[in-house]
Amino acid sequence: MTRPAATFGRQALRLLALLALCALALQAVFALRIGLMALADPQSTSFQRSEAWRLLVERGQVPWRQQWVDADRISPHLKRAVIASEDAGFVEHSGVEWDAIEQAWERNQRAEQLAERTSQRQGRTVAARVVGGSTISQQLAKNLLLSGERTVLRKGQELVLTLMIEALLDKQRILEIYLNSVEWGEGVFGAQAAARHYFGTDAARLGPLQAARLAVMLPAPKRFEKRPDSPYVLGRAATIAARMGDVELP
Repeated sequence: MTRPAATFGRQALRLLALLALCALALQAVFALRIGLMALADPQSTSFQRSEAWRLLVERGQVPWRQQWVDADRISPHLKRAVIASEDAGFVEHSGVEWDAIEQAWERNQRAEQLAERTSQRQGRTVAARVVGGSTISQQLAKNLLLSGERTVLRKGQELVLTLMIEALLDKQRILEIYLNSVEWGEGVFGAQAAARHYFGTDAARLGPLQAARLAVMLPAPKRFEKRPDSPYVLGRAATIAARMGDVELP
């Protein structure tokens, strides 16, 4: 090997080592932040901060409703409804359900192919309807610490953070943080704000059908907020309410 080539090789190795060290340091920071959540309630999430900035830019103000309430002040009906709707295996799995991810990937591939054919036929761009296979722990990892972009790198980081969350927090704490930080409408975050906004009551006093209706909204809260009493929401809520009795709470 010539001297310039050898020098380039050493520089490349140093760069790779530096990148690896930075990646490890980032993971250590993430692990520390998650570990602290076992003791202290998070003040905000990455998703909430991005939403606050969007609302400030678009409206010049930030209409915001959120109030942290401890787990014992959240109705068990809401806990059961959210688990039944979003992640039936929450108590048993270790954070990731690989079968669900594979099924979601296959459905998204078919949706993208259909959207491409439809776009060609209609002469205009038709977006594919993407579905997710995320558990509650994965959704929490994404909302707490990551941006909303969809890339392979971000998805990989989400999986690492999910495993950290499952290792450092128990299931009760994971569910408590999730229910206090998840979006339930434009500027509406957490179970207490949602209960007050939609039903004029506290999160602790939500009944089974009220809880089921809130659970239905989680995949697309901004869309369902416009018609919270739509036939779809009410019908889907009845289905979730029927499943709630079989849900095991952590």
